[in-house]
Amino acid sequence: MASVAIGLRGINKSFGAVRANRDINLEIPQGTIHGIIGENGAGKSTLMSILYGFYQADSGEIFVDGHKASIDSPNDAIAAGIGMVHQHFMLVENFTVLENVVLGAEGSPLLNAGLARARSELQRLEEEYGLEVDPDAVVENLAVGLQQRVEILKALFRGADTLILDEPTGVLTPAEADHLFRILRKLQEEGKTIVLITHKLREIMAVTDNVSVMRQGEMVATRKTAETTVEELAELMVGRRVLLRVKKGEAKPAEFRLSVKGLTVKDSRGVPMVKDVSFDVRGGEIVGIAGVAGNGQSELIEAIAGTRSAETGEVLLAGKPVDVTGSADPAELRQRGLAHVPEDRHNVGLVLPFEENENSILGYHAQAKYLNGPFLNIEAIRDDARQKIEKYDIRPADCRLKTANFSGGNQQKIVLAREMEQDPDVLIVGQPTRGVDVGAIEFIHKRLIDMRDQGKAVLLVSVELDEIRSLSDRILVMFDGRIVGERGPDATEGELGLLMAGIEAKEAAE
Repeated sequence: MASVAIGLRGINKSFGAVRANRDINLEIPQGTIHGIIGENGAGKSTLMSILYGFYQADSGEIFVDGHKASIDSPNDAIAAGIGMVHQHFMLVENFTVLENVVLGAEGSPLLNAGLARARSELQRLEEEYGLEVDPDAVVENLAVGLQQRVEILKALFRGADTLILDEPTGVLTPAEADHLFRILRKLQEEGKTIVLITHKLREIMAVTDNVSVMRQGEMVATRKTAETTVEELAELMVGRRVLLRVKKGEAKPAEFRLSVKGLTVKDSRGVPMVKDVSFDVRGGEIVGIAGVAGNGQSELIEAIAGTRSAETGEVLLAGKPVDVTGSADPAELRQRGLAHVPEDRHNVGLVLPFEENENSILGYHAQAKYLNGPFLNIEAIRDDARQKIEKYDIRPADCRLKTANFSGGNQQKIVLAREMEQDPDVLIVGQPTRGVDVGAIEFIHKRLIDMRDQGKAVLLVSVELDEIRSLSDRILVMFDGRIVGERGPDATEGELGLLMAGIEAKEAAE
């Protein structure tokens, strides 16, 4: 194993009755970018958490650079030259970049002396790997892509030779993802080993040397990336053929279900993020909103859903006004047939310490079918949750499990099941497949098309252009808070990309 950076032999891990990892064997050659893919709940993150010392395997061995290693904590992993960038960043938001990088590795009892040495080392790392970021910037003021660079710098500062990245592009724009891949290739050129956990098969094909596939806790295949295809990997992940592009018939738009007129919305800092936006969505169509993150899409759907007040403008549901500038109440909007799948499932869509069955009715808990007189009917709620679990293939199939213990993709399915199963007239969906595996993406896309074909009005916001183009009957593009163009589903990625960059809007202004 002399040329192997990481070796795993016979790794097993169970959580109660759930076997997360089953006899895993894996070798990752030094100086390569190695992808690990699998469905939500396949055991990928558990395996990497064992390698990084968050969990301890029930049995099995870990080898680092050919030598057996005992990794009982992240400190052990760091000492062995292993770093990890988590899907949800582990940064202190009100600290500076420099303070975050040195936190826990100050290197001197005199903080100023340690910071001075760290500043010099940080500058070297930034220049060597193309990870430029202002060391004195406060993290909460940085864009998501820059925060991710801080996480990578933290790992490199601690001497990582092997870097694990868990769903690194889940919160990045396409341009930020491309830049990340350039950084990973630079790290590889300098001899680093990269382990990339992702659901996005095109990213696997674009950036990895080898790819391993996990299914239901087992390692089912390892391929050289150049010798496989997206179709083969998808089939290995799911255990059956997967449709990578949704099939749909022609839309049959009917009456207006949602109308937005002259909407202006400010963010929490008082900065206008939505500027005089107007559009309509009819029953029987999906209208997609494309745009680089931060151009007002989030504030737009929050205002329509009643979770953020608008400054000016009007929203109509089935022709009747919604008080979006005053006392719009999400509960009232739900009663009027509007369902909302928020972009941020952790902070807005779910209460993570609640059981799955409790989250499955959140916001709808006052409905008669969930009540027994003035009290909640617990058995009815759990039966309802079990039906949703089966219909949406939520794993593990345990409605009593704390929601925090589900994978990100299965948490997303809990939110989607809750909202879709209410049979709404209007469905607003933000980032429906963020952090979701290819098999679940296929399922979610089919459900959205089914809702359209049932005459529902669907407003879709996604940073995934393939998703927007595949699902939408009409595509609206936002730039700098405004709708700068409308296109059909046959619009090219390049055409939409120019609109997203505001090219046509600038030319029109000139």
